[in-house]
Amino acid sequence: MQTSVIIPCYNSARWIRETLQSIASQQLDGIEVIAVDDGSTDDSADILRREFSFVRLIQTPNRGASHARNTGTAVASGKFIQYLDADDLLAAGKIAIQIAALEKTGADVAYGDWQPLVPGENGDFVRGEVVARRLERAPEFELFDDFWCPPAAYLFRRRIVEKVGNWNEGLPIIRDARFALDCALHGGTFTYCAGVMCYYRKHANGSLSRRDPVAFNRDIYRNACEIEHWWRSHGGLTKDRIEALIQRYTQVTRSTYENDRPTFEKALLDLERLAPGFIPAQPRHFALVARLIGYRNAEAAGVVYRRAKRLFLQGQA
Repeated sequence: MQTSVIIPCYNSARWIRETLQSIASQQLDGIEVIAVDDGSTDDSADILRREFSFVRLIQTPNRGASHARNTGTAVASGKFIQYLDADDLLAAGKIAIQIAALEKTGADVAYGDWQPLVPGENGDFVRGEVVARRLERAPEFELFDDFWCPPAAYLFRRRIVEKVGNWNEGLPIIRDARFALDCALHGGTFTYCAGVMCYYRKHANGSLSRRDPVAFNRDIYRNACEIEHWWRSHGGLTKDRIEALIQRYTQVTRSTYENDRPTFEKALLDLERLAPGFIPAQPRHFALVARLIGYRNAEAAGVVYRRAKRLFLQGQA
């Protein structure tokens, strides 16, 4: 079997037909499709069983997308692994393009551009602006920073998937970014394929990171702690690694003082451990206040300011 397509599926009856049709558009022999129904309460599994006999259906209790991907990966037989969310679409010919790129370059991971599908006026989805971005720096830094593609934009060699071992089930929100980062941490090499490789559906209720910012920031913090541990065990903390960690811990402190004080305090301790007396350089007015009254006090002052501003604007409305 050349390629295994693994689809985590939870209450995706509305989308699953179109998603599977996008696999058929690959017009490529040697594709196995494994759908892991993650405890759906709609008729997703019935649709798969009734209408798509070529799909290998596995049903599990609801344990999240990462567990579903791990379940599918464990039974996959393909030389290449394609992860595809149940509401996303592969671009026509995408898998063949990326297999050719991997075979030509010897790389472990192929990635490419992607296009969001955004809610339209009539309840349908329309194509948004193409996201075209390449890895410009060492992947372990850029993927730890802010580089992100939906899983469908990637194609992985089986060998790098086996080196990584599993999707991280302890990071429910940033799991996609972490798996790509784990590939880099395990020595995986990346090759870019120009052109739209997939279509990523953005729902009206927003992403998990926007719906639950506290959980998102806790994921960011836990991820940074885990990566720091990895780096310490694999070559130590170089200057570049310390700078990358400081950026992530700073992101957490700047985002959690008002709504998640315990996480703020833990991240601040990490910052002070890596950079004693640390003061963020940006924004400049905040850095100035922090130098005068201390970082923690500056965050407290910022909360007071933002609340006063909101009250003022409400009074003007």
